[in-house]
Amino acid sequence: MRFATTAAVLALGLVSVPAQPQDAAIPIDEQIGAGGRPIGAQWSRSPVVAGRGMAATAHPLATQIALDILKAGGSAVDAAIAANAALGLMEPTGNGIGGDLFAIIYDPNTGKLHGINGSGRSPRNQTLDQLVAKLGSASEIPPVGALPVTIPGTVDAWFAMHERFGKLPMREVLAPTVSYARDGHPVAPVISMYLARNLRSFEQRSKAGEFDFTNARATWFADGEAPQVGEIFRNPDLANTLETIGKDGRDAFYKGDLARVMVDYLQQQGSAFTLDDFAAHSSDWVEPACTLYRRGYELCELPPNSQGFAALQMVNILKNIDLSQWDRGSPEVIHYITEAKRLAYADVARFYADPDFAPVPMELLDDAYGAARFALIDPDRATPEFGPGEPKLEGEGDTTYLTVADRNGMMVSLIQSNYRGMGGGLVPDGLGFMFQDRGELYSLDPAHPNAYQPGKRPFQTIIPAFVKRDGKPWMTLGLMGGGMQPQGHVQVLINLVDYGMNLQEAGDAARINHDGGRQPTEGLAGPSADPLGTLYVEPGIPAATVERLREMGHKVEIVDDGIMFGGYQAIARDPETGVYTGATEMRKDGQASGY
Repeated sequence: MRFATTAAVLALGLVSVPAQPQDAAIPIDEQIGAGGRPIGAQWSRSPVVAGRGMAATAHPLATQIALDILKAGGSAVDAAIAANAALGLMEPTGNGIGGDLFAIIYDPNTGKLHGINGSGRSPRNQTLDQLVAKLGSASEIPPVGALPVTIPGTVDAWFAMHERFGKLPMREVLAPTVSYARDGHPVAPVISMYLARNLRSFEQRSKAGEFDFTNARATWFADGEAPQVGEIFRNPDLANTLETIGKDGRDAFYKGDLARVMVDYLQQQGSAFTLDDFAAHSSDWVEPACTLYRRGYELCELPPNSQGFAALQMVNILKNIDLSQWDRGSPEVIHYITEAKRLAYADVARFYADPDFAPVPMELLDDAYGAARFALIDPDRATPEFGPGEPKLEGEGDTTYLTVADRNGMMVSLIQSNYRGMGGGLVPDGLGFMFQDRGELYSLDPAHPNAYQPGKRPFQTIIPAFVKRDGKPWMTLGLMGGGMQPQGHVQVLINLVDYGMNLQEAGDAARINHDGGRQPTEGLAGPSADPLGTLYVEPGIPAATVERLREMGHKVEIVDDGIMFGGYQAIARDPETGVYTGATEMRKDGQASGY
């Protein structure tokens, strides 16, 4: 297998937890490891294959809810909304109705891709000067409290998608989550770990007086601890909220009693939001852009204010070199991916923002521009710093990605997030969800395209993706985790196209995550705080590759817990038979399943 050396295969073997305590002095390579497989990579498992419908989410119960909706006659959009609602309850560490949503929908009736931007805006009556005054001595927007809150866009996006592509009543779509919220569900292992991490962070910031933790503590941590694996968790407040939304529609959330509760609470916390801000919110239907990689494969992403075009820029850079001439785990391949990411993100930090305020230069996606950026890569050394091009953020974010496909060929690629952790720590009285802290990503430099302005959407990290093959719809794709997402999309595409991995292997294979360089929150003037950045790699990257990358000038760190490398889901459709193949991965609790 070209894409993994023996050392890489062993490193990706995932040493299992022993059934009985073992002597800690026993070397790890002498403990029991993974078993064997009759076909495919030894460190992966089989993709899921089904003929009528498929769902892949970060939680098995959400996947089952999506399939139930499909079997009841719902469309892929109905099932995606149902799964997303369930994940807001079951995976509150990654998403919820206090956050934003982006999606790409393939409509088999028209043969077109439709994108939706469900991201919220800042208060319309608060200027940059007023925000800076509230920040006091702080030089950036904090991750907790009222100041990083933007309008939650998810509920409006649900209804916009449902109006266009839904079949079942919204109350029926949301009913399974209402039931689980009221009756309870068992907490999954990875989610339990993330809940504990969030609790530690919130307690520390709460003790420092940064925000009011009262409502969030009562909702998720009432006994002073994070919910444990297998513990039955209930959220009756969220059940009531979703029941109201299902019965009374999106206006209940943006104009009715729910909106009044949210605004009253936010104003008590020092926010400038008004009822008029919520009433004025709406999602935008947008046009996905697609870029040809090679061998007929096109990657499709959404435009800014998301960072989707960063993945397309990486593709346009990397298609100038045949990566398959080297092993997948080689230093050459890792070097080119890393440098392409750094080049793309120099442009992200300079140009990506709300297009209503600062339209992105479309020349960024030209083949000639990609070739010019590729020419800046030194094949033997890491370039100390890349600046943006001249055409005519990152951070660790917690997100959920899901994908659903139905028997008619409709495919939904959906991503949803509260941004950092569970969000900004604020839970409106009695509603059972947390507000996002997406506003942390505004720049405070008034000259920057991403500068805070009234009624403006911040730079967004969350991106769904879609892949065409020979001009035909082929695959939904998503990978969670802040700035990991564009580079993760490209790594999966490389695994599929250049190295012939199957859908499951492409996500299970060891990944890299380059972090650093100039950020969309930094000012335009002055040097970047971290121009070279750090290349984080998983243990499956061969030791010899890591050493060679360091010799080439990269700052490399090995991280073995999988947290910063995202969470992958995908569904591919055979254009001849209509059969679906689905995949999820080991880094999350998720499940791909079909019928």
